[in-house]
Amino acid sequence: MLANHGRRVKPPTVPRRGEVWWVRHDPTLGSEIDMTRPFVIVTGDIFNARRRTVVVVPLSSSPPASPPLLVPVLCAGQPVVAVIDQVRAIAKERLHERLDVLSQADMDAVADGIREVLELG
Repeated sequence: MLANHGRRVKPPTVPRRGEVWWVRHDPTLGSEIDMTRPFVIVTGDIFNARRRTVVVVPLSSSPPASPPLLVPVLCAGQPVVAVIDQVRAIAKERLHERLDVLSQADMDAVADGIREVLELG
């Protein structure tokens, strides 16, 4: 992120695959999910450490689960859905605060949803 004098400073921590972060996602366009909301990091740790962006999937408590588009997961002790068709890359500066870490089983379900929606085999 940028300091007051235009110098680049590193974020305090490197986000890791499976972590759920509050993300400031404003402004948005069209039917993109808006507001500050939780997103799960889906890129691998090596990429997360070396790139200025991370790939994320938003989490929502509103719609019922409907795999592969809306994959049920547990976040901060609450049932939510990962909105797979809203996968996107974001700048790390949008990461606000770490909320939780998804279980390996939930991350596997998210990865399966991504593979199916993107027809990756």
